[in-house]
Amino acid sequence: MNRLDRFFEISARGSSVAAELRGGVVTFIAMAYIVVLNPIILSGRPDVAGNILPFAQVSAATALCAGVMTIAFGLFARLPFAFAAGLGINSFLATTVIGSLSWPEAMGLVVIDGLIIVALTVSGLRRLVFNAVPIELKLAITAGIGLFILFIGLVDAGFISSTKLASPPVGLGAGGHGSITTIPTLVFVFTLLFTGALVIREIRGGILIGLAAGTAVAVAIESIWHLGSASAENPDGWSLSVPTLSGSPFALPDLALVGSFSFGSFERIGVLAVTMLVFTLVFANFFDAMGTFTGLSRQAGLADGSGNFPRLPTALIVEGAGAVVGGATSASSNTVFIESGTGIGEGARTGLANLVSGSLFLAAMFLAPLASIVPTEVAGAALVIVGAMMFSQLRHVDVSGMAVALPVVLTVSVMPFSYSIANGIGVGFVSWVVLHAATGKVRQISPLLWVVAAGFVVYFARASIESIPGF
Repeated sequence: MNRLDRFFEISARGSSVAAELRGGVVTFIAMAYIVVLNPIILSGRPDVAGNILPFAQVSAATALCAGVMTIAFGLFARLPFAFAAGLGINSFLATTVIGSLSWPEAMGLVVIDGLIIVALTVSGLRRLVFNAVPIELKLAITAGIGLFILFIGLVDAGFISSTKLASPPVGLGAGGHGSITTIPTLVFVFTLLFTGALVIREIRGGILIGLAAGTAVAVAIESIWHLGSASAENPDGWSLSVPTLSGSPFALPDLALVGSFSFGSFERIGVLAVTMLVFTLVFANFFDAMGTFTGLSRQAGLADGSGNFPRLPTALIVEGAGAVVGGATSASSNTVFIESGTGIGEGARTGLANLVSGSLFLAAMFLAPLASIVPTEVAGAALVIVGAMMFSQLRHVDVSGMAVALPVVLTVSVMPFSYSIANGIGVGFVSWVVLHAATGKVRQISPLLWVVAAGFVVYFARASIESIPGF
């Protein structure tokens, strides 16, 4: 136990083995939905050749990759930040990339993206960019991620949904009609208030107890009323996973997609088009991870006054490797997950929690039927609690000056409104540089920040650039 304590610095970070084990379980529960959601996204669309990725194979690859990368990060970086397939990247692949490429070629681009990220990290450039970001923006990124995951929790639970109108675009309840009418959403409300009361009273394991209680209520309700899965014909059902278990809880994983990637994209669409796609992947990976690292490290109390945290270079290298491994297994780029904040909220402070979360992901390959027993309405409540915790970091930012206030507000608001951490960071960087330059504070702007802001301008204009003849 002493060796374990010294290796992970458990006592030094004010934690305990029990807190790490509990935090690891909670993080897995909050992230387990990715084993279902990632294959829904990736297997739902045919590529340019008309081929579709099999759901079961994507699910197995998703669990395998998440388990391996989460454990690797825990051992090398020794931080409680779990990994899984990034939702921004997998959506980009499914909606944009495969319109002109096959799935193996698309995953080949993800591998290239990861190799570039690792090269930038080894060269030291990625850390220089990380250090060049002003502390006000780092705190805004933390708060923005908190608001983002809070919004994700509300949407996943059906508490807020699209109205399918130009104005207002979203509203309260199913269909955005302004009322809470479905039983699953009421389960979310119960879980949220129950968990919130436990957290406020500082009950040890409050989030885990809340998740367990919410799941128990959901299972009981489903066994009585048989609500089923939500659809156009059944709008009152559970949004993603039905809290019930039928048949055997065991299933052998099908890992046929491991190694199924190709670099044939250069021949299919040309070097310039590939360059733009890779550019987009690198920017999204680079800054999504940077923002999440910043938010989680501050939530865990591991960041210093500049926002840096222990073993930062190693953490960045392992995160880059997540894209390589994700592409090589057809699970899409794997990156640090903001849902790790749920485990941190339970007391996790070291990589020991990652060993727990990662092991549970590996077990999920064989227990795929159990992965979906926690409904998203229950998991969403935990996300809202953690989002509120992270948003509170905004209290450390002095927003009395507009040159700081506007970039901070834009960073915080654009993340949830555009459903992208990278977009929020980009808008914050560009506005920070422009406003500080316009008010005569050019010397306060790091040269690297100018370069990154210019890169984001290209990133935001990529659709217009891709439309230029020859791309």
